[in-house]
Amino acid sequence: MFKRVGANVLFVADLDACMKFYRDVIGLEVVFTDENSVAYHMDGQDFLLLKTPAAVGMLGDSAVASEYRSGQHGMFCVDVEDVDAVYSTLSERGVAFIHPPADQSWGIRAAYFADPEGHLWEIRRRQPSP
Repeated sequence: MFKRVGANVLFVADLDACMKFYRDVIGLEVVFTDENSVAYHMDGQDFLLLKTPAAVGMLGDSAVASEYRSGQHGMFCVDVEDVDAVYSTLSERGVAFIHPPADQSWGIRAAYFADPEGHLWEIRRRQPSP
């Protein structure tokens, strides 16, 4: 089912400061940016900074930490051949998904769940370009 971890996402409060750090200090090349995120590509893996409010919009308030309460500050993203098939298999095995499979505006189909410790996972497949 899982092939590899295809992306790492960090939820951040100050997108501009973090973008400059990873771009200017770490030396990563920005490959995508919008008002809520900055993406880099490293050796076959995506690395994304996502504003915390956007993460809350995607996953829900209780799943995402803020500076005022506990919760997760990131998530693992794993590439799969068929998001719906993996969703079905994992659901049958007792995984409670936060969100079922859905096409996302940034070109992937994804579903979200948490492991027993609350670590967030995205199962995803890139959608073909129109």
